[in-house]
Amino acid sequence: MTRAPERHEGLDERALLLVAGLAGLTASAVGSAVGSVVGSTLGAVRGLLRRSDAAELAADAEHELAARGRLVLDRYTAVPPAHLETLARHALARQAAADGV
Repeated sequence: MTRAPERHEGLDERALLLVAGLAGLTASAVGSAVGSVVGSTLGAVRGLLRRSDAAELAADAEHELAARGRLVLDRYTAVPPAHLETLARHALARQAAADGV
């Protein structure tokens, strides 16, 4: 069963997700020996090219890479809380502490 690409994402966003996913995958592979990773990856690619369901596997790989990219972007682009909201919470906490005294 082949998954259709999500239409609500723009091409720019899709490309960004794929690049971020590839960067995350590369970063996770850095911990192992690069030569063995490249060799095993090439062997796996050759094996995949011989399969009859290569198009479905490629679509699944793209989907997984985009999901990994979304996780990477979510991890490193988290927006900090709004400055004024933080100040308001501190003011409320001080006011509550003063009222309790």
